[in-house]
Amino acid sequence: MRSTFTRIPATLAIACAIALGVFSANANAQVRDINEKALLLDTRGAPVMSGSLCWHTGYGPAPLWTAGCHAERPVPVAQYVAPVAAPVAAAPLAVYEKVAFDANVLFDSNKSVLRPADRDTLDVFVSRIGGLESQSVMAIGYADRMGTDASNQILSEERVGAVKSYLVSKGVPADRVKTSAWGETRPSTAAAECKDANNRKNVTCMQPDRHVSVEISGSRLAK
Repeated sequence: MRSTFTRIPATLAIACAIALGVFSANANAQVRDINEKALLLDTRGAPVMSGSLCWHTGYGPAPLWTAGCHAERPVPVAQYVAPVAAPVAAAPLAVYEKVAFDANVLFDSNKSVLRPADRDTLDVFVSRIGGLESQSVMAIGYADRMGTDASNQILSEERVGAVKSYLVSKGVPADRVKTSAWGETRPSTAAAECKDANNRKNVTCMQPDRHVSVEISGSRLAK
């Protein structure tokens, strides 16, 4: 029997050798890469740790793939927590007080003109009612018993009208000033007190009857 040998070109042989070597190198690199990166696990399936470092199933003392080991564990992510606003203290409740003011304005006999002293009395009254919450100011006019009933009624109306006009001139709203007039029907003096004829003595005695009373009541912030 004759043996037959096929001659392989040298270049082909070299190429095959190189290919075989590259394949072998790649296979070894892949195995080494897998071995070096494979974590060494315990019976619970947790990575075997040496301090803060991980052990791997590579060759001998394996490289310490710390990042790879920690990738097996969830990395805590910082979360934004909105600041809690401090509670706002409630405003103190307003405290109101009930108040009442009055004034008494006197007039000369058979007159309805305010005297300087009476203007001063009304000025004080206006200054005291500042900031007062009320429905209205009540002004009532009166007259003495001298003269006729009709003339005294008119005189009492004129007197209360003079007082209202002055209060409005000082800033009190006109719609807040309510008026009424009673003439001589409700005197402040008794008939037995001033029983003389229409003379100077009797005029002086009846002075309290010739007046306008002013009253107001309401509430305002306590000081």
